[in-house]
Amino acid sequence: MDTQKLRQRILDLAIRGKLVPQDPNDEPASVLLERIRAEKERLIAEGKLKRPKAKKSTDKSHYQNFTPPFDIPDSWEWVRLGDVCDVARGGSPRPIKSYLTYRVDGINWIKIGDTEKDGKFINSTKERIIPEGALKSRLVHKGDFLLTNSMSFGRPYILNIDGCIHDGWLVISPIGNVFDKDFLYLLLSSEYAYYQFSEKASGSAVSNLNSDKVAESIFPLPPLETQRIIVRECEKLTSFAQTIDNEKKDLEITIALTKSKILDLAMQGKLVPQDPADEPATDMLRRINPKAKIITDNPQCRNLPLGWTL
Repeated sequence: MDTQKLRQRILDLAIRGKLVPQDPNDEPASVLLERIRAEKERLIAEGKLKRPKAKKSTDKSHYQNFTPPFDIPDSWEWVRLGDVCDVARGGSPRPIKSYLTYRVDGINWIKIGDTEKDGKFINSTKERIIPEGALKSRLVHKGDFLLTNSMSFGRPYILNIDGCIHDGWLVISPIGNVFDKDFLYLLLSSEYAYYQFSEKASGSAVSNLNSDKVAESIFPLPPLETQRIIVRECEKLTSFAQTIDNEKKDLEITIALTKSKILDLAMQGKLVPQDPADEPATDMLRRINPKAKIITDNPQCRNLPLGWTL
């Protein structure tokens, strides 16, 4: 079984609303969106968020030419990521060596190398920069999402620390309580998300994303409680897939050990019964090569079946 395909299939069903039953009593995503739009306007008024250059997020003409790629439950909504999240690119103070520091009050300098293979969170950094470097970079905070925007672009991580990011990262900061963080991680990890990012990636030598293109990506938004239920079900099913992986590895080890043991028994003459009527190996060797040297004084000879030789 290809467990990687199984995991992606689980994600695909999850974001289509087909993984768990829908509760008609849940608050629909449309109501959630109204609250987020009000929260966004408040943040803009307080100067904590910039108004997008395009049409206001409340203008539904944004979606007039949008054709849904698949059906979603009636209580879900399609949303542009930039309408419910702030999406921005990092910045790199240059030359970076001039801004690195070992001081304990330095600011975490978050790099791709600080991630773990198949990891979900970024928990620490190997380097820090001085506060002056932060003025030429971008501050990010615990709970923000980082998205690789070059080379292996489109890989999401959740921050467990505050720090600064270089221009190889995009930061996605959900506005208000629009997403369960684990659901957003699932959404951004899906093949559907990667397909969108791949379509929007540009660059002649290296594919890369920019904040505007990621903000234009359109995703399904379930009711908040449904998001939490989906996360729990996905965790249960992916745990099952991990168990299959572990058992596959154990089976591979067992098969390898079994093959080795079979060869060992065969070389010792213990794999099959010996026929005393067979021509002894010493006679066969002398018949094939009269000058062949027959070893008789090796202690290992005592462990071989009668008629065998070294």
